[in-house]
Amino acid sequence: MSDTTKTETAPDSTEKAPFRFRDLGKMFGGSQSSSRQFGILGALVVIIVLFEVLTGGKTLDPVNLINLVNGNAYVLVLAVGMVMVIVAGHIDLSVGSVAAFVGIVVAQSMFVWHLPWPLAMLLGLAVGALVGAWQGWWVAYVGVPAFIVTLAGMLFFRGANQFVGNSTSIPVPRDFTFIGGGFLPDFGPDFGFSNPTLILGLLVAIAVVWQERRLRSNQRKMGAVSAPLWVSVVKVVVLLLVVIGATYLFASGRVGTSYPIAGIVLAVLVLGYSFLTNNTTIGRHIYAVGGNWRAAELSGVNIRRVNFFVIWNMSFIAAIAGMLWIARSVASGPGDGVGWELDAIAAVFIGGAAVSGGIGTIVGSIVGGLVIAVLNNGLQLLSVGADRVQMIKGLVLLVAVGIDVYSKRQGKPSIIGLLTRNRRQGLDELPVPAAPVGTQTPTPAGGPQETARPKDLTPEG
Repeated sequence: MSDTTKTETAPDSTEKAPFRFRDLGKMFGGSQSSSRQFGILGALVVIIVLFEVLTGGKTLDPVNLINLVNGNAYVLVLAVGMVMVIVAGHIDLSVGSVAAFVGIVVAQSMFVWHLPWPLAMLLGLAVGALVGAWQGWWVAYVGVPAFIVTLAGMLFFRGANQFVGNSTSIPVPRDFTFIGGGFLPDFGPDFGFSNPTLILGLLVAIAVVWQERRLRSNQRKMGAVSAPLWVSVVKVVVLLLVVIGATYLFASGRVGTSYPIAGIVLAVLVLGYSFLTNNTTIGRHIYAVGGNWRAAELSGVNIRRVNFFVIWNMSFIAAIAGMLWIARSVASGPGDGVGWELDAIAAVFIGGAAVSGGIGTIVGSIVGGLVIAVLNNGLQLLSVGADRVQMIKGLVLLVAVGIDVYSKRQGKPSIIGLLTRNRRQGLDELPVPAAPVGTQTPTPAGGPQETARPKDLTPEG
């Protein structure tokens, strides 16, 4: 053959591609994605539609939706921090007690010490940061497993909550309740809808279109294979329909209501931490440590710093959740925070995080938290007893994680694993230098037994 053989060129993603139904699997992921990644989101849609029918339209009633956001914002906020803890291969059992401790300190500072509520909030964030630094030090630098450290923290800060508040409820001033039960202030002419909510929906719709255009532009610049154009069009149309529907529902509530302030706080945290986990060095290191901490350490990742950050950050976010709770309930009491850690952990696992670490997303955890929230709300609207609600939630958690583990054992990627496959492939390609002859593989402080996860706890068996 001649040396001037014809070379193949990469297909241009702008060319008209034939319609293939399986291409819809690329809607929210790369070329490796499939319809499996829609599992959790699809389950949420089915649950919403089911309860909408069974409750006679009460589930999507604007008043109910507003109450749903306000009443579950604290769990969704906790899920944002918990997913990073679980991705890094740890667990945090202290978040409920830490949130309750911060809540009682903030309430005490306003009711007894007469601090203005902005200063009280700063005090609460500082307390959460100090608690996180204390627990993070034990995990990262002493080498005590996070399970033990946070179990001790759960007991200690539960008692500290009762000690500071003398096991009584402490009310908070009316101005402070705005962050947990308030709404975007209305303005402008009366069109029968909440003007700030309409503007917020318009901004989100513009952001959806801009983000998709930016994604395809970046893929072209990098020479990456992108989904067919019609898939992007379908994706944008679906998202716009969701945004328009949600905007209409939240904007058409009773007079004086709009999108909740607690929802704004949650949205800011989701956007901020999604950027952190996807676009920063510390975010990539969290996934690297959770996927294979030995390889990550040999590649130069500071494991102690990563472990310290995820534990510290979890307590900081728990402080925010605690303040949202007392603002909505207008008081802080000894019963606050009980069982919150279980709801947050359940949200993360229902959202597709791996039991062994290394896999999980902020958005997936929010979807998992919404599954729990809608289940709770729908069953309450149907007057189902609290005993059966707990049983149903337990079964949902078991089935969700069971399906994910079964898929992995069959050699199939997990639902959220598909979303993070490209990131993990990049981490696997990190150069791992060979250890010199006669040297011992470095391990984190405390030895491998404190940080390595037992094999029998991983999905692979």
